[in-house]
Amino acid sequence: QLQLVASGGGSVQPGGSLRLSCAASGFTLDYYAIGWFRQAPGKGREGLSCISTSGVSTNYADSVKDRFTISRDNTKNTVYLQMNSLKPEDTAVYYCARRLSRLCVGEYNYWGQGTQVTVSS
Repeated sequence: QLQLVASGGGSVQPGGSLRLSCAASGFTLDYYAIGWFRQAPGKGREGLSCISTSGVSTNYADSVKDRFTISRDNTKNTVYLQMNSLKPEDTAVYYCARRLSRLCVGEYNYWGQGTQVTVSS
């Protein structure tokens, strides 16, 4: 059974950090670019970042650039999102998705379950 499970969310104060993990099962992550998304209450889905299979190519939304870092460990079949300098507006459900290709182009064809991130004082 194919699964992408995001974990590592929680509650943190503004300025704090969290590291999210996206673990794959039922398939090998090596062959796919992976993206991170979030959706806040009452808002649409926002694409945050993507990483190619090799990890060499990454991209970020302006809203998280210089604060979030995407990485992957193919030996652990896991992609990470390090989130620093968190702001209240970062509060959302975060989830990962698998792209059809090895690069950060084209469509996503599989979406995982999310993890809640709450930034509040």
